[in-house]
Amino acid sequence: MTEKHGKIYAGIGGWTFEPWRGVFYPDKLPHAQELSYASRHLTTIEINGTFYRTQNPKTFAKWASEVPDGFVFAVKGVRYVTNRRVLAEAEKSIGMFLESGVTELGDRLGPLLWQFQPAKKFDADDFAKFLVLLPDAHRGIKLRHVIEVRHASFLVPEFIALARKHAVAICYAEHATFPEIADVTADFVYARLQKGKDSVKTGYPPRALDEWAKRAETWAKGSAPKDLPPIDKTHKLAAKPRDVFIYFIHEGKVRAPAAAMGLIERLK
Repeated sequence: MTEKHGKIYAGIGGWTFEPWRGVFYPDKLPHAQELSYASRHLTTIEINGTFYRTQNPKTFAKWASEVPDGFVFAVKGVRYVTNRRVLAEAEKSIGMFLESGVTELGDRLGPLLWQFQPAKKFDADDFAKFLVLLPDAHRGIKLRHVIEVRHASFLVPEFIALARKHAVAICYAEHATFPEIADVTADFVYARLQKGKDSVKTGYPPRALDEWAKRAETWAKGSAPKDLPPIDKTHKLAAKPRDVFIYFIHEGKVRAPAAAMGLIERLK
């Protein structure tokens, strides 16, 4: 990539999934080598286990040691931060999560994903107070934050403006029911593609992967894809390189690695 082009990462959620044996992983690959194998065929992985329970510094350091240079992890923030009525009261939980050892990933640390329940509605005052709690750095490591919201009440310019004010990315979620928000609000872009099908060998049809490769290139060069309209139509996006993180998640999980590798191949 040139200095006028952000880096594009493509990957999956997690690396432990038994149905991937014989499809993505070789049948006889030791389970202990799955992360090493996956990280040499993909360029990023979203760690989902951290959403359910906190890990420890030794575990994060071990994960970092098993992947090659240039590979990054996105880390899903623990649910005790986002699954609460009053987000403004999340400071202690955020601190405990960060102290669990996240920064042991070092230069392998990508964005931190804060995912909200589908029932969580937009409360401008509470969300503003929550975004203030997300630190720019921890233990000398720069942090990048992305929030994934799943309620239609967030489809308003006021929410977009809040995220942009705090330089927090909004996850673009391609999903059957969740709202799709394509507004670029940070110096990177984060997308979770959740319409893959196991009946398609590459997870997504080749033409769809071609289209996602073009969108990724557009984001990385500093523009926004014209076929993904923003909520805030008044904002003029600054044309500057942005890193792009794209994950193939959920439906079509068996073929998710194939989709990610197909995208990586198209971006070479």
